[in-house]
Amino acid sequence: MTDINARATQAVRGVLAAHGTLHADPWRIGTGDDLYAAGLTSMGSVHVLLALEDALGIEFPDRVLDRALFSSIESLTRAAAACLHAGHPLPVSA
Repeated sequence: MTDINARATQAVRGVLAAHGTLHADPWRIGTGDDLYAAGLTSMGSVHVLLALEDALGIEFPDRVLDRALFSSIESLTRAAAACLHAGHPLPVSA
């Protein structure tokens, strides 16, 4: 796992723990498990999106913002890592 992927994975799990409204501990959920089945709501996904963008200093492109993005830790991590790999993170204010 690359440093970027590890950073994205940690951020996704941490944000889900703080904002995901899940019935299960996100640190114990499998990467491919269904987050909606674990309790993620549409409002929760909005909170996760905003918190993840803030935590990583990125902005998800509109084209990836759909229900599938929030379906699993794996899909969120893959999208977040892609933003980080692309080298187009938002400037993080000091």
